[in-house]
Amino acid sequence: MQKPYETIIIGAGIAGITAGIYAARKKMNFLVIAEEFGGQMNISGEVLNYPGIITTTGGELRSILKKQVEFNGFSINEGEKVEQVKKSGKMFAVKTDKGSYSTYTVIVATGSSPKKLNVPGEAEFANKGVHYCAICDGPLYTQKKVAIIGGGNSALESVDFMKDIAQKIFVINIEEQFTAFQYLVDRLAGMKNVEVINKAETIGITGEKFVSGITYLKNKQENNLAVDGVFIEIGRTPNVEIVKDLLELNKHQHIIVDCQTQTSVPGVFAAGDVANVHEYQYIISAGQGCIALIKAAKYLARIQK
Repeated sequence: MQKPYETIIIGAGIAGITAGIYAARKKMNFLVIAEEFGGQMNISGEVLNYPGIITTTGGELRSILKKQVEFNGFSINEGEKVEQVKKSGKMFAVKTDKGSYSTYTVIVATGSSPKKLNVPGEAEFANKGVHYCAICDGPLYTQKKVAIIGGGNSALESVDFMKDIAQKIFVINIEEQFTAFQYLVDRLAGMKNVEVINKAETIGITGEKFVSGITYLKNKQENNLAVDGVFIEIGRTPNVEIVKDLLELNKHQHIIVDCQTQTSVPGVFAAGDVANVHEYQYIISAGQGCIALIKAAKYLARIQK
């Protein structure tokens, strides 16, 4: 029978990777499981606010962390999907699509997924003109017209990425003003191919085989806009499906943690976008990943006395 792990880290975004680095340096018996290495870094554009790195991109940061994982001598069970985490006596059982593992502690760093509008046409035209990552799929729309839905950081980062790709960009913002960082808002002023439509609610996506337009409400008037692609950038939903029956969640479905990243179940810690700090920043996720591992190790020392 396989010896139980001291900790299992679920997720390989910056929170999970940071926890893994600290676990490796502490010479722990641990496992990192993730469907995909990199998390949010795989879809992030320009990164200007990570201490010690003046300017980088999500992809470059991912490459650096990949090398750091190799340097610290641990591997990641990439491509393995965790299906459930449950209490099993004094330990926890982590069930995946490839087996089941026993561990004394768990660090949940599963991140978050893009929110959907849930309007007519959205599901029908998924990957047929409807996308949730301009950085991933934007180049498909070279010299075409696109709509970017949203008014926060992810939406305006997408505009910045698409400005030299698309012929025309319509920014559809349901609010009266943007909620993004001011430097992203300021950049819009110099973009001649960008048109902002504030106080507009997207109510439908139209087309035949592929997207041909969107419908939005503004001043109670229904408007149609011809576009070739739609990028929905309205925020993210925490990935809590595997622990929703185990841990206490807040009203936004984030895992509730204290200042030590401890969840409602002793021995289970949460870090990064899935936790209830609710601020999607790399530096916060990395810090929480570090805290989670240190506190998990201290918890382990206590229960093994």
